[in-house]
Amino acid sequence: MPRLTVAQAIVKFLDNQYVELDGIQYKYVERFFTIFGHGIAVGLGEALSRSNHSIKVMQGRNEQGMCHVAIGYAKQKNRLGIIPCASSIGPGAANMVTAAATATVNHIPLLLFPADTFASRQPDPVLQQLECPQDLSITTNDAFKPVCRYWDRISRPEQLMTAMIHAMRVLTDPRDTGAVCISLPQDCEGEVYDYPEYFFQKRIHRITRQAAVQEELQDVINAILKSKYPLVIVGGGVRYSFAGKAVEDFCQSFKIPFGETQAGKSTCHSNHKYCLGGIGVTGTSAANQLAQKSDCIIALGTRLSDFTTSSKWLFQNPDVQIVNININRFDAVKMDAKYAIGDIKVVVEQLSEALKEKNYQSMYDFEIERAKKEWEIEVQKLKNYNYNAYFEPLIKDRDPRTIHEFVQLTKGVLTQTSAILKVRDEIDSDAVLITAGGSLPSCLQRLWTTDARDSYHAEYGYSCMGYESAAVLGAKLASPSKEVYTLVGDGSFQMLHSEIATAVQEQVKVNILVFDNCGFGCINNLEMTHGIDSIATEFRYRNGQQLSGDLIPVDYAKIGEAFGFKTYTVHNLDELELALRDAKKQKSSVLMDLKVLPKTMTDGYDAWWNVGLAQYSEKREVVECWENDVKKGREQARKY
Repeated sequence: MPRLTVAQAIVKFLDNQYVELDGIQYKYVERFFTIFGHGIAVGLGEALSRSNHSIKVMQGRNEQGMCHVAIGYAKQKNRLGIIPCASSIGPGAANMVTAAATATVNHIPLLLFPADTFASRQPDPVLQQLECPQDLSITTNDAFKPVCRYWDRISRPEQLMTAMIHAMRVLTDPRDTGAVCISLPQDCEGEVYDYPEYFFQKRIHRITRQAAVQEELQDVINAILKSKYPLVIVGGGVRYSFAGKAVEDFCQSFKIPFGETQAGKSTCHSNHKYCLGGIGVTGTSAANQLAQKSDCIIALGTRLSDFTTSSKWLFQNPDVQIVNININRFDAVKMDAKYAIGDIKVVVEQLSEALKEKNYQSMYDFEIERAKKEWEIEVQKLKNYNYNAYFEPLIKDRDPRTIHEFVQLTKGVLTQTSAILKVRDEIDSDAVLITAGGSLPSCLQRLWTTDARDSYHAEYGYSCMGYESAAVLGAKLASPSKEVYTLVGDGSFQMLHSEIATAVQEQVKVNILVFDNCGFGCINNLEMTHGIDSIATEFRYRNGQQLSGDLIPVDYAKIGEAFGFKTYTVHNLDELELALRDAKKQKSSVLMDLKVLPKTMTDGYDAWWNVGLAQYSEKREVVECWENDVKKGREQARKY
């Protein structure tokens, strides 16, 4: 029975955890991420500094940032590996709360070890302690409770054993995975206990494939058999079940088109005959038009968020039946669906067998091909836009002041859409793309094509800005043989780019493309399309009471250069093409500063989004938008 501290036992335990899927084993923990402070440096830090384990220790720069790296890693590993993250007490711990929510919303495993106050309470209040006079047992770490799938506090050394077993139960469970918080009081980290040797034995956590029960499966089969125009939604659950090919074969067999969520994109191939691209608020006209006609929505592994369903407005057929295949019952019952609980790959195969026995085929004729062709024509327009062709309608329809200013200030004449499509043309077909909040995910879900599975990596469940510049490092660590790119807006880059220093330290190559349009362009567009004046969404100097002065120029290339990145400043498509080609030759990390015209993101395409617009305003444009868009849309949307 080895005598170990709590911290030493944590490291020894994690070093012996494995997962198994379809008979293949994977070591679950190969790295550990931390920012040392007084709360963990001499406890967990001592344990990690020992040489009797195989875990690589990584040094973070910001606690939220390092957790985003870990989320990006776990997602790109398809949840078959994690990077635990540890912080000191107080502000270090609180910084990880946002990342914990990001992981939980997206069903990504994230293991957190925030340091805590002393269990003995002898030095209270300890440095960085949050005191709650009404309850002295509450600390900063209690803030993790609502954003974690499992939470525990180790106040005695022997509690660690059950806590870690339950942590692994949640982390490796496709139904319940998300953030796990194991709070570590500082004194307990260093306390010793005679742990049984069997606690440290090699553990294999098997991720099994659950078939649907016959009764639920039959409900789904009956709904599909009644339908003439079914449509599949490919969600993230398809990806984590490795069910892309099974879904492609299913749609091919029964002539069923499919649309993709942000989490599900790249699970199937974009060139598949029945692929309609993204669906919902940020979807294509092809997917959204057919979704409005569909009499049966077959949702596979999706949470059916408001962006996927266009705030429950998208499915306009009055006779539509929603069926949901999901491993998680909470998600499966949404929108009054007929559902079957089980592994996506297994259940899709069960459905295929049953529908083939009934000789089922959809009744689509020319609709799928026509919708795809119309969308391809639209993409070519967006791709071929140059400064002159795009500039004139923008002056007329959007915000000429900002656009003129931007061109004069930056000399940038790139449109966001043409830049995205140029990147797609130039980078490797199997390169991994990272994105998150803002307008870039909207354009990317519509325009980005995927030739390789799991090559599109969007965090859009929590839409957490600042994720991109960190997650690109995690994805690269998970896919070291591939080029990994992140497309990040200037606003999101300003929020959090701390882990670019860690990428340099780890000596791995990442490619960061900053789309600089001098502001939070997505929300600026939301304001102005709803009749509201631009307010605090453009990066402008103060002018009296308002932020309405000149645009603020930022040289993002210099930021990358300061950290040792190879950098480029790009103003037009020719410069972008040259930069992308040269970047492929580089061994070090790359940062491109793309000067992209404001207001040049995609928008619309037969979708609607419910937002909390003022029902009364002195401004006529706001009232008109409320009456003609928001109120009308709410009346048309499904109620649950």
